Amino acid sequence: MANAATFQAGSRVATVGDYFALLKPRVMSLVIFTGLAGIVAAPGHINPLIAFTALLCIAVAAGASGALNMAYDADIDRVMARTATRPIPMGHVTPGEALGFGWVLSVASVAVMGLFVNLVAAVLLAFTIFFYVGVYTLWLKRRTPQNIVIGGLSGALPPAIGWAAATGDLSLAPILFVAIIFMWTPPHFWALSLWRSDDYARAGVPMMPVVRGKAFTRRQILLYSIALIPLGIAPALIGAAGPLYLAAASLIGAWFAVEAVAVYRETNDAKEPAAHRLFRVSLIYMFALFASLIVEAVAHISPLVPWL
Repeated sequence: MANAATFQAGSRVATVGDYFALLKPRVMSLVIFTGLAGIVAAPGHINPLIAFTALLCIAVAAGASGALNMAYDADIDRVMARTATRPIPMGHVTPGEALGFGWVLSVASVAVMGLFVNLVAAVLLAFTIFFYVGVYTLWLKRRTPQNIVIGGLSGALPPAIGWAAATGDLSLAPILFVAIIFMWTPPHFWALSLWRSDDYARAGVPMMPVVRGKAFTRRQILLYSIALIPLGIAPALIGAAGPLYLAAASLIGAWFAVEAVAVYRETNDAKEPAAHRLFRVSLIYMFALFASLIVEAVAHISPLVPWL
């Protein structure tokens, strides 16, 4: 964990941009998108103002988790090329300031969700923050190569939070959406870690390629990808999604599988071009799945199989 004394803010006063960067906006955008999919895919009608409030709380909680992660991992971020330009390693914000910022946003997002949306969504939101900060960042990340497998649960929960915000409960469909993101997370991040393995080794983070080697990591990517493809199609098979979703899940899933096989066969350890491609395709895959859910809900496209 970072020692606050090690990171002294520079002479430049922290800007709004510095604090916005603490929120990990690229990660936040995916969380917002999958949370929105959960809201619009849920049965029934939700007041637009409540839907907006729920989505705002999901976004703020994701940003708060990012700020807390940066505060606790500032020592790691400083020695990794990918993260060295973040606000804390650059000396623009201190870990203490990031902690205060993150915890205030965390409490506020959960409180607003509980007061203005519903308790189920608020409890799920609080659990997501706890899991990402307490379980993943503080416990798993520096201790086990399974860090991203278990810790991925926090990033998988936004569709369930969105669904709960709209309905006040959970069912098989949102749990399935969570399972898809949970299964998607390891191949997505392991693809990144393959070409960033030197970074993780220098920082002492036990990512899979560092601890078990690149060949083992490639096999794991292939196995998780094989499990992911049918799981991605499953919502259409149980009536939780329609033909557009089925087409997207099938086509992009096939592309994902092809790229996962390419990673498995990769021999260029230095540059990892196949891992680069899989990382990009994994983002397209996630966008295509949840975009199709949103389009079907907005266009009122009927699911292939009626709900039982």
